[in-house]
This record gives sequence, C-alpha cells and structure tokens, in this order.
Amino acid sequence: MNQPLEGIRVLELGMFHAGPGGSAILGDLGAEVIKIEQPGSGDPIRKLDFVGQVHLQLEGGRSIWHEGANRSKKSVTIDLNKEEGREIAYRLVSKSDVFLASVRRPAVEKLKMDYATLSRINPKIIYAWVSGYGPNGPDRDVGAFDYQGQGRSGMMFCVGEPDMTPLVSQFGIIDQATSIMASHEIITALFMRERFGIGQEVHVSILSTALYMLYCNVLIALVGGFEAPRHKRATEHPLRNYYKCADDRWFILTAGIFNKYWPSLCQAVGHPELENDERFDSAEKLRVNSGQLVAFFDQLFATRPRDEWLKVLAGYDLPVAPVNRLCELIDDQQIMENKYIMDFDHPKLGKIKIPGYPVHFSKADAGTKTAAPELGEHTSSVLREIGSYSDKEIAQFRDEGII
Repeated sequence: MNQPLEGIRVLELGMFHAGPGGSAILGDLGAEVIKIEQPGSGDPIRKLDFVGQVHLQLEGGRSIWHEGANRSKKSVTIDLNKEEGREIAYRLVSKSDVFLASVRRPAVEKLKMDYATLSRINPKIIYAWVSGYGPNGPDRDVGAFDYQGQGRSGMMFCVGEPDMTPLVSQFGIIDQATSIMASHEIITALFMRERFGIGQEVHVSILSTALYMLYCNVLIALVGGFEAPRHKRATEHPLRNYYKCADDRWFILTAGIFNKYWPSLCQAVGHPELENDERFDSAEKLRVNSGQLVAFFDQLFATRPRDEWLKVLAGYDLPVAPVNRLCELIDDQQIMENKYIMDFDHPKLGKIKIPGYPVHFSKADAGTKTAAPELGEHTSSVLREIGSYSDKEIAQFRDEGII
C-alpha cells in the first residue's frame, strides 16, 4: 500500500523538537527525510539526558526525546561552516522538495542556507522555517522553547483552578503542536506547488501555534472582552465536570445540554427524583446551584469503582470517559484497537510501544517505519545515491573533515 508522501524528499536543518518533529511526521507519511547535522556533535537533543528533574536517557546513551523527534529520518553529517560542505548541501537541495529550518534566522543566514539562497538553486523548493516568535517584530530573532510558548500565549492561565499559580504542561505540548503545524504548512505548500507550479517560503512559530491552540479562549477575550475563567471543580457545571470514584480513579463528563442529558443522568445514577427537584429542574437553576449538585455527586460517585460508573453512564449514552494516567493508556481497548499506540521493533531497544499516526487512510499507509538514526548513519549512502558523489570523493570529504 502506498504512503501519502511517497516520492517527496525533505532536507532538515533543525534542533530539538519544534520543527524536527514536523519533518518526522512527514516521514511517517512516507517522505524521505534527510537530517543534516554537524559532524561529531549533531542535534543537541541526541544527548538530552535530563529535562529539569526528569531523566530521559535510555540504555546506550540514547535520549527518549531524540527517538520521538527524529524517527523516520536519515542522518547525514555535513559541516555547513565550510564552503565545501555548503556545496554538498546545495546539491542535495537541488534534488529535494522541501527544506525545513528550525534554527534562528542569524544562524541560517550565516550558514547561507536561507530561502533567498536556496530558492536560486531550486526555485520550486518549499522552504519551511520554524521560529520562536515569528518572522516580524522586535523578538523575531529571539529563541524560544515550549515553556515560552505556554507562557506568552496565555496558556498557563487556562489550566488549573482559579486560585492556583500559572501552570505548565509537561512535556513538549507546544513543541509537538508546532511540529504538527509545520507539517500542515508544508503539505499545503506542496499542494499549491502541484496546482500552481510555485515554490515558496512558509513560516510557523512556537508562539503562533500556542495562540492558535487557544483559538476559542483568545476569541472569547477579543470578542467577548473577558478572559475565560479557569475551571473551578467545586462550583463548575456538574454536567461538565470530573469526579473521583471509590478506587481513587477519575472520570470526566460533558453532558451540558440540559434537556438531552439531565433526565438520563438522573436515571443513570439511581436518583430519578433529582430531575424534578426544584433546585435543579431547569438549566438556569442547575447552573446557579451547581455547587450543591457537585457536592452530592462527589459523595455518590465515591461509592463505586470508576469502571462500574463508566459502564452505567455509557449505558445511558452519556458522554463520559476515563481520566487516564499515561501509563494506563495501553490498557484502554479503544486506544489500542485503533492503533493510536502501536508496537514497534526498535533496532536497539527491541519491541516497544510508541504513539501511532492519528489519521486512518482507506487507501494509504502511515506510521513510523524506522527508528531515529545514529549520527551520520546515512552520510555515505545519501551522498552516493542522491548527491552522485563517488566513493573516492566521499572518502576525501571525510579526510578533510567536511562530512
């Protein structure tokens, strides 16, 4: 079965996850992705053993995050600080469809790997650039990471309870979202090239992605003139809330359409009298008296284990789901049967489970096929097969420290 992007070649000059994660997605879709790295060192994410207090190093010195950001890729090592190295890269550019850069503008320009340069070599190249804060403005050349995206966008005030300090989400939620947006912009630009025959530069930033993720909240602030309040569980709408059960496990309910769900919920929890209780017999009364009903439900749902409640509530077609811990995901039948988590044979780690591609195609195949490469693992084969260099030339490049 064909892969959607089979025959597309992507060159990447990137570090960490925002950006490189986007070309990894293209690789999952069948593109040939070639990551250009500095000889001897490579992408710093390869050696990312700790993030804060969290240990991410695997046996053999590999980093968990490297495995995610650089799956489905080939690695070539080229010293772009040298003119000869740039000439090798330019030859690869001339035979590629996409170039993705996720390093700061001054560094890209210093290496002469900017859009103006590469588009002269290949006018139909799609040049995707990922930055921290966008192509314009006073901070256009300032670097940023996931945390800066969460903070500057307002996201840290969108989660948690009202009286809590700003909260961050672990790990890389904005980095991954930026990677998704990078793949989106590239695929869109490739589609335009097919229709109109044009190459172009496309740009996405960590900040733009974080803001776009918060589209509804930002729209409320801009149009409504107020900030959407943080979720206060004790007084939030009881049909749009989450509850702890007898086994200390939680479920989350979203049944806010009063006429549709309130009668069914009353029947499901074994208290049909609540439906006509004068405190809760209209959508407005239920909203005003939310605190009383949440307190009642807290006591009620604490009487039985979560899975029992899930079965009961689902029997009345109520929109309810478990609040899973990450290590419980593999026990969720729905997740596993849809291959949202899949088995993967890793050449170093053996049989492991990894996130699967989230989209199903009826006539195509998508998903991770190869593990993250060793540094420079494909240098010789790429230069030989794509660059048309001889073995003698490749050996000379190595002797001169160019690759």
